[in-house]
Amino acid sequence: MTGFREGSLRRWLGGAAVSAALLASTSASAEWFNSDKVFLTGGVVTTDGSGGGGITPWATISGYGTRDGINGGLHYTWVYLPDYTLNSYGVTVGFFDRLELSYTNSVLPTGGTFDTVGLAVSALGGAGTGIEPWNTTIKMDVFGAKLRLFGDAVYNSHSLIPQVAIGGFYKKNRNAALLETLQAADDTDWEAYVSATKIFFPVSTLINVTARYTSANQIGLTGFGGPDGNDKEVRLEGSIAYLLNKQFAIGGEYQQHGDNLDNKSVKLGALDLTGLTGLLGGLGNSLTQLEESDWYDLFFAYAPSKNFSMTFAYAMLGNITLTPDQSGFYLSLHATF
Repeated sequence: MTGFREGSLRRWLGGAAVSAALLASTSASAEWFNSDKVFLTGGVVTTDGSGGGGITPWATISGYGTRDGINGGLHYTWVYLPDYTLNSYGVTVGFFDRLELSYTNSVLPTGGTFDTVGLAVSALGGAGTGIEPWNTTIKMDVFGAKLRLFGDAVYNSHSLIPQVAIGGFYKKNRNAALLETLQAADDTDWEAYVSATKIFFPVSTLINVTARYTSANQIGLTGFGGPDGNDKEVRLEGSIAYLLNKQFAIGGEYQQHGDNLDNKSVKLGALDLTGLTGLLGGLGNSLTQLEESDWYDLFFAYAPSKNFSMTFAYAMLGNITLTPDQSGFYLSLHATF
């Protein structure tokens, strides 16, 4: 390397300086990037894009980087439900096992119930509602940050003190007209959370508890707040995972949701259809069935290498806006570097 730089300086001083700078940068980058943490201890990626389980953030920093390095990855999540199909993709980067930054873009094409309602609101003159027959799609951008405060879930497993982190999300829903129809207060908002994660290596078990301060409806996919305003509240979440071996884990999760839109209807301009179920018959049941359930899942995670992991889950999401009994399958892919 030195001989190359000296030869370059003799042949062309300016070109050698640029080459040396690039080589130094590459060398430093190689030292910064590492993947020395234990398999699966960085978690997988949540629907919001943070490191954790499938739906709940953990206090661990995403990726396999230690306190001496940087590690990150790309992720893709697919959720298949009777009336919805969620596709989300993004990037996470962990800095020195202390700070995590993330971005996720979620796209949610809706199904039969929204198609039926779209036809109905069109017939009732509901132009500009954001609900279109055969073509209603929800889109949301999520920017996240997480900071580890204290504790080490991996290297201080003998201590009873968990790893604790604080974090937050800034979420922007791109469907303002639809959210107004669903009576959500806002299409953009922020969330904050605190997570405590403890790994009990003697029994190969991870336990996580998260408290999230939010007003989100369906994690923000149907907006924030309701017709009564946009007051945030603390909601609880939890995960438990059992490590079958260093590459396989099974577990379950719970995420508490709110009731901002429960017992409300879609709103067509100045016309609120709440209470008109009897007059509208079966259609009224669809238009006045805005409810939200807590989320649960059972998952199986597999990491064939530190560069790639897969998470399969059965998701039990209950009522989602106009559609009840939404349970289905979840697949998340995470490639780290």
